[in-house]
Amino acid sequence: MMETEKIPTDIWLKVMCALMINAVLFGVGVITVLSVPTFADQAKYLIPVVIVASFAITPFLCGFIARRMRIRNWTADQWREGDLISG
Repeated sequence: MMETEKIPTDIWLKVMCALMINAVLFGVGVITVLSVPTFADQAKYLIPVVIVASFAITPFLCGFIARRMRIRNWTADQWREGDLISG
């Protein structure tokens, strides 16, 4: 079993964000493919593309979002105003 005390907080945040972001990207892609009739005809080719694309895009979005989840990255003014992610 893995000892969680030895894993840095930044890595935990990135892994947890990556799981959720990947699921959302995959879901949006598959729903788009299956709901558009033109794409649904080509679903056996497009769904693997959606899988690869969601895996490829996830690390970039994950780094952006996980960085904003750390309170040490916020100044007092940023904390009051919020941003695109936090509202």
